[in-house]
Amino acid sequence: MSDLHTLSVTALAESLRSKQVSAVEVATRFLARTGGNPHNAFLDIDSEVTLTQARACDAKIAAGTAGPLEGVPVAHKDVFVTRDFATTAGSKILQGYRSPFDATVVQRLREAGMVTLGKLNCDEFAMGSANENSAYGAVTNPWDMAHVPGGSSGGSAAAVAARLVPAATGTDTGGSIRQPASFCGITGIKPTYGRASRYGMIAYASSLDQAGPMARSAEDCALLLSAMCGPDLDRDSTSLDRPAEDFSAGLNGSLDGLRIGIPKEFFGEGLHADVRAAVDSALREYEKLGAKLVPISLPRTELSIPVYYIIAPAEASSNLSRFDGVKFGHRAKDYVDLVDMYKKTRAEGFGNEVKRRIMTGAYVLSHGYYDAYYLQAQKIRRMIADDFQNAFKECDVIAGPVAPSVAWKLGENANDPVADYLADIFTLPASLAGLPGMSLPAGFGAHGMPVGMQLIGNYFQEAQLLNAAHRLQQATDFHLQKPVGV
Repeated sequence: MSDLHTLSVTALAESLRSKQVSAVEVATRFLARTGGNPHNAFLDIDSEVTLTQARACDAKIAAGTAGPLEGVPVAHKDVFVTRDFATTAGSKILQGYRSPFDATVVQRLREAGMVTLGKLNCDEFAMGSANENSAYGAVTNPWDMAHVPGGSSGGSAAAVAARLVPAATGTDTGGSIRQPASFCGITGIKPTYGRASRYGMIAYASSLDQAGPMARSAEDCALLLSAMCGPDLDRDSTSLDRPAEDFSAGLNGSLDGLRIGIPKEFFGEGLHADVRAAVDSALREYEKLGAKLVPISLPRTELSIPVYYIIAPAEASSNLSRFDGVKFGHRAKDYVDLVDMYKKTRAEGFGNEVKRRIMTGAYVLSHGYYDAYYLQAQKIRRMIADDFQNAFKECDVIAGPVAPSVAWKLGENANDPVADYLADIFTLPASLAGLPGMSLPAGFGAHGMPVGMQLIGNYFQEAQLLNAAHRLQQATDFHLQKPVGV
């Protein structure tokens, strides 16, 4: 019992199937580890709900009707609505909100047999790169509690790294799975846009938001992604009519002849030397495994920052207009009329970063500025996507750093939001293009903090990415490292 939390998703699933341990025992162990809410990672836990689900899993295992992940605990980023747990999106405006339905991703993982441990802290409405923007307090990094865990899926990354849960869901709009995975030394993947349903995932920027798994290894992520993906055409208009895949099936493919593109723009000025050294070392391991490094160019990499911070806030200003205090969520107590109620409710309910992005979005969509900003940004977005397609003529996957530096200290960028924005430079291009991308541990940098390497694939090439990541993880042990005391 005492070491159950050290087991991977794959190992836990096998132990449960072979009845070496029960789902109730597993759930009890992880619930005990969440006591006191280490790292402020969880926003809602209900042990009775969790144990009820675990007992149902044990019954299925006994009856021989268990799903592939039966009894394995998972926790969900608090932008996925859930019937059995409160959903706040890290915002005061949704404090205590209970959804009448589960998000599709939540539903599919339950159907695969996973037991929900609770809801995880995140930047408010997934807007942030450090998980310091949550209305319920910042999350701390398990490797050093003075440092940020990354964002916006910081609670998910911290919970997995601290062994509070074997796997978690995250969302990635501009890097919010990959960057916290990098900062916390775990593995995370954002699939091709439209692979995983957005139904029940509280929207930030609808043309960018995508769900994905966060776990310790590519092998674990492959199991979760297989359960999460698949068409949801009746409920999500952006869902792709493409059948679910077994991403675990091709994990042991040879890397002989794999062409790994190395974009010169990812290794220029601004990349910290410690991060470069770790990524370079990982790339040398790939060469030992038979892969070939190919120089490529993604010439519009720098433009991804202004393009993203025009398009995403524009969509957010529209999506967040529904939070007005009328039908659900927080409502101001004192107001004189409907308009006053709107103003006071939103002023009280939204945090500063959310307000900043709403105002930015409203500005770029306003009359006289739409053509100059939003329309131009969409044109450049298409050019960024074209750059990737040109690159994929020369390579199979693209590799580079996830972020220019390791995790910075809490509060370091509190008065400089642009510094947070600039830290997304390597993750934003793939998001704008709708491509799959992932982060996997590649070593350690300054202050002993983890460094993640990013792999980007062409559309629908998640299996290839996961195979490349898995083969590296078979040759290295960075993904097995854990923070002191965990």
